[in-house]
Amino acid sequence: MIALTHTVSPQIHQCELSHLSRMDIDYERAVRQHTVYCQKLRELGCEVIELTQNEHLPDSTFIEDTAVVLNEIAVMANMGVISRQPEVASVAQILAQYRQLAHIQPPATLEGGDVLRMGQTLYVGLSARTNRAGVESLQNILAPWGYRIVVVSLRDCLHLKSACSALDEKTLLVNPAWLDLAPLGSFDHVCVPTSEPGAANVLSIAGILLMHAGFPETATRLRELGFRVETLDISELMKAEAAVTCSSILFEVSPAS
Repeated sequence: MIALTHTVSPQIHQCELSHLSRMDIDYERAVRQHTVYCQKLRELGCEVIELTQNEHLPDSTFIEDTAVVLNEIAVMANMGVISRQPEVASVAQILAQYRQLAHIQPPATLEGGDVLRMGQTLYVGLSARTNRAGVESLQNILAPWGYRIVVVSLRDCLHLKSACSALDEKTLLVNPAWLDLAPLGSFDHVCVPTSEPGAANVLSIAGILLMHAGFPETATRLRELGFRVETLDISELMKAEAAVTCSSILFEVSPAS
């Protein structure tokens, strides 16, 4: 499995924020946290490809938002804020080595953090960064491969994966205060404690759930349910409205069409 990542921008303190107040970000500490994150991906069997091309762009380390990568195709995003739109081109150059590319075209907007794949179904959050035209564009692009698109309404959070992520193929970790659970009714739900609203984002790799170390109640609950959990400190990155999924794009190696 390849994990595409991007170094932390020295301009990260100028990141886009939607739901958090701006705080001082310790750049050197953020770099150390990202280095540990990449090393953990390697330990779990990923080939980490770390880009540097967008270091001048504040949010560039949050590379997940630039694309939705499936077995058959990589759909390049049209980011929901102007400052992030230049991130896409250099990521597309790398992904073109592995996948056929398609592009979300304006006025449609879509960001990868709003897309959760569960089998042949893609759940897409309607957010400030992803609009209905973006959802429709994604559906049209993926129609030849039979993917089903399900829209999920969000509230008070940046992306769908801020409020919901997969624990396994039948179980979701959710913050029910931040999304409409009805479209997700076919799955079992594990709700995060109200004291840890940001804990619903985990990254599942090789049977391990990676999550931020600052959510001990959620980690304990998941372990009690039989999940294998490892924690990382991404506290500086979280000041930029990050989570564990958004700093990588994971995909299996496949030759470009």
